[in-house]
Amino acid sequence: MMGEFSDGQTAVQNEDTEENREMTLEELFADLDGILADMNDREVSLEDAFSLYEKGMRKIRLCNEKLDLVEKKMMVIAQDGAEEVFSPS
Repeated sequence: MMGEFSDGQTAVQNEDTEENREMTLEELFADLDGILADMNDREVSLEDAFSLYEKGMRKIRLCNEKLDLVEKKMMVIAQDGAEEVFSPS
């Protein structure tokens, strides 16, 4: 994974492709595990570590949004006992 950060343009293109499609929580968690593993590598440069940090923070934000949506759906179900489709504002 570190190799993709040696060329800034390649890293940006890869992130754009990943973020343009809806990722599952499992995929986001797997990506975060990979990012953490790369950041723990003693060979990673400071610039690459910062890029990994930014990418990880974006993934964490996406995870939080997905979990918030699930929580809101569960609240709708719990209030009246009927399953309703929740549409985000």
